[in-house]
Amino acid sequence: MRTLTDIKRDMFDYVPLYYRDSLVAGGILNAEAIEFAKLNADIYDVLDQFFIDTATWGLARWERIFGVTPEPGATYAQRREVLRGKLRGVGKVSVSLIENVAEAYANGDVDVTVDSAAYTLTITFVGVYGVPDQIDALKANLRDIIPAHMAIDYVFRYYTYAELTGSGKTYADLTGYTYDDIYNRRL
Repeated sequence: MRTLTDIKRDMFDYVPLYYRDSLVAGGILNAEAIEFAKLNADIYDVLDQFFIDTATWGLARWERIFGVTPEPGATYAQRREVLRGKLRGVGKVSVSLIENVAEAYANGDVDVTVDSAAYTLTITFVGVYGVPDQIDALKANLRDIIPAHMAIDYVFRYYTYAELTGSGKTYADLTGYTYDDIYNRRL
């Protein structure tokens, strides 16, 4: 994006040299440069709304397109996770599609295993510890994608006592952390 300084310099380069010493011409060019800078910023802001990862005020339109009702008080990041999950969930249902959708919510790697005989799908979160923030939205999205006769099991990783002692930390090192912080490895 061009800065106000760049715009002013370019505008002064296009006018004859004798206008550079004129206070009136300089005032007009400065005022126009400010307006062009605002217009430039607005153009980039509108362009950002075309992409889920950069949209802000345009998220409402994306949610309307995908038929999503955002949770009250949801942040932009949480709303984007739901939209990315919906966007990734289009196509033929396969293990890679389910992994792709689940990874949009988990912010980490996910393993999906299918037990056809038991009609069960197991989703293991291997890239992150604890339960993802948007687990309810993930469950709803996967339920829309996965055939109704399949059961879904979710497996989460937690920080174990053996991992804690293996890292060389003691309980004295963990003052100020809650049990939830330790369990979900937010140290």
